[in-house]
Amino acid sequence: MKTIRIGSAAGYSGDRIEPAVELAEKGDLQYLVFECLAERTIAIAQQSKMSDPTKGYDPLLVDRMQAVLRQCHDRNIKIITNMGAANPQAGAQKIIEVARSLGLNKLKVAAVSGDDVLEELKVGNYKLEETGRPVSDIADKLLSANAYLGAEPIVEALRAGADVIITGRVSDPSLFLAPQVFEFGWSNDDWENYGRATVTGHLLECAGQITGGYFADPGKKDVEGLARLGFPIAEISADGTTIITKVEGSGGMVTEATCKEQMLYEIHDPSSYLTPDVIADFSKVTFRQEGKDRVSVKGATGRARPETLKVSVGYVDSFVGEGQMSYAGPGALGRARLALDIVKERLEIMGVKTTELRLDLIGVNSIHGDKLSQAAEPYEVRVRVTGRTDSMKEAVRIGNEVETLYTNGPAGGGGAFKSARQIVAMMSSFLPRSKAAAVVEYLEI
Repeated sequence: MKTIRIGSAAGYSGDRIEPAVELAEKGDLQYLVFECLAERTIAIAQQSKMSDPTKGYDPLLVDRMQAVLRQCHDRNIKIITNMGAANPQAGAQKIIEVARSLGLNKLKVAAVSGDDVLEELKVGNYKLEETGRPVSDIADKLLSANAYLGAEPIVEALRAGADVIITGRVSDPSLFLAPQVFEFGWSNDDWENYGRATVTGHLLECAGQITGGYFADPGKKDVEGLARLGFPIAEISADGTTIITKVEGSGGMVTEATCKEQMLYEIHDPSSYLTPDVIADFSKVTFRQEGKDRVSVKGATGRARPETLKVSVGYVDSFVGEGQMSYAGPGALGRARLALDIVKERLEIMGVKTTELRLDLIGVNSIHGDKLSQAAEPYEVRVRVTGRTDSMKEAVRIGNEVETLYTNGPAGGGGAFKSARQIVAMMSSFLPRSKAAAVVEYLEI
């Protein structure tokens, strides 16, 4: 029976590169998938492309390709990635440049685009799901609007013989579904197999999370070798049998528990997990430990895909100014509280305009607030003042006031930090499939 092995080489844009090299060299793979595109990531990439039309792809694209492209080429491992972000065509050109620098004389790269629907969203009658208001309400703040494409254009590129496929906004599980559709010859309405393949994609999409990375909790859920965490592999047979595993000897672990935690990650309704390819049903999924670091996955199914595509909408929400200062030793908490009182009064005196202001004591109340935080008085504490503003100028003033605590605040302050930054926020919308037509372009050497 035909079996393929797909390795998950990244779970987000800034993920480690060494586990991807380990997968390429020791994973016995047919496919290596880099999932690197979060909701905010693509909006930030659009900003980058606006300032330089040759940019807009993942900042680690070149480093990753330099690390694995030769191994994948020599072992006939196909690479699939959404590192194209806002500019898959420019990303594809960079991959060709890396291939030439490595002396590779034959490579076919496919760039998948068509997810950018900003202009359609501006002129169409669409609403923002989070507010129920029309997109036109934030028209002057819009940065990006990218529809979640599915597996179809990736399958098309595989059928055309592409060695590397780089996309923009594609649903995370679709990156892993596509090679299964291609290899096993499923029709585009084989909902049961699509649902089964989608749970595999969902399990793999966050890379090290399923091999113990986000699972570890010392004394309760101990995981060995996290500094050498191995990334996951799916061993998939034509009959739908899937085994989640990793490279033998790598750090971390694959157990029923690690797999269950990852399956529940970012799932609202497990019986109705909407993707561009299928509405997957994970409600009857079971896991079974088949051996050390080998877990079988069964029970997923699916039904006809949604009629609309989700759109990730990026916009400039506001500006945030921040300042921090540390206090240590006897009475640190009292001095830190006094520091916050001073900064709060100073911002009022100076007329700094904020739409939201947080005054936190890191290590005391910065996560759960005063009502839930009841620890013993700490020996050291860090003050953090964060304010949301309507302009960069106002945001800068917040950090400046915290910095003045050096000589104008309580005794013993040190380690000042300040920053001011623009905040890119995300909302979502939906549009008909016909409004987001995928385009596949090819570059070859």
